[in-house]
Amino acid sequence: MLARALLIVAVLGSHAIASPQADDKEVPAAKKKAAEKAPKKPKKAPKKKTPPKKPTEPEIEIEMEPEAKAPEPYSPPIPPPMDEPEPVAIKAKAKPATFKKIYLRGGIAHVAPLSQSRELELADIDGPASLAVQNGPIAGSGSTVSSATIPAITIGYRLTPRISLETVLGVPFTVKFKATGTLRDMSIAPTALGIPTGVPPIGEELGEAKAAPPMITAVYELTRGKVRPYVGAGVAVLFAYGGKLTNPVLTEVSQPEMKISPAPGLVLQTGLEAKIAGRVYARLDVKFIALMLARARVEHVEVRAPALPLFDTVEVGTAKMSVWVNPLIVQLGVGTDF
Repeated sequence: MLARALLIVAVLGSHAIASPQADDKEVPAAKKKAAEKAPKKPKKAPKKKTPPKKPTEPEIEIEMEPEAKAPEPYSPPIPPPMDEPEPVAIKAKAKPATFKKIYLRGGIAHVAPLSQSRELELADIDGPASLAVQNGPIAGSGSTVSSATIPAITIGYRLTPRISLETVLGVPFTVKFKATGTLRDMSIAPTALGIPTGVPPIGEELGEAKAAPPMITAVYELTRGKVRPYVGAGVAVLFAYGGKLTNPVLTEVSQPEMKISPAPGLVLQTGLEAKIAGRVYARLDVKFIALMLARARVEHVEVRAPALPLFDTVEVGTAKMSVWVNPLIVQLGVGTDF
């Protein structure tokens, strides 16, 4: 073993001395073998040589005219949008309120004249009577009209729920005329040529007549509840017929004729209705008829003169009476609507 090692060293040393240049050029066998056994390193890819950039020539900009565009088709201008109207709330039409148009109220009515009279006038006095009486008014004389209570029915027709027209139907009632003042207390012909005639005072009773005051009023209800106050106004006319004197002094010799002219008046009305049950109502109604002037004319008045020996009777002529009747009418009634 030792000999082999020495042999190898000698060989190597001789080789190194004999060819020193070969050591530079050739790789020793041992190194080659070792290199072959060692893993080969991957070869680096050769770098690509980039060719030198050619100098770029400056680009020449050529201005081109813009191509003419084809004309667009004409379209009318669109108007600006209008503001939409706000929606209007449509109110449903309310059905007209139904109401009963015809109504009746039956009951009683009290007619109380608030009368004022003018003085009694004598006219058409002629002959011997002129010796006892003179034409003209009798100073201090007057007359009144009596009151009456009658059954009455009010008939109404509603134009609207609150406005109606109504009238009153009643039985014609008897009106009595009464004398007041000197006409009642003194003789209408006390003397003739200073001689007492013996004609007595006539007293209170004068005469009577049948009367009917038809009227029509427009009524407005202030409320429409269970209690309904109302007011109204209208016109009335007092018709009197069948007038006659009932005084015993004035009718002892003959029956004079009595005529009464129609007397118009203005009606003022107020009242109250109350619902009792269902369609049954009670009513209190008050009417005042103003400016109602009743004129009566008594013709062919003749009285007995017992104290005159030459004249048994004296013809007084015509007597005229004018009375402001102005009645106040209070009516109570119950009725229903139809």
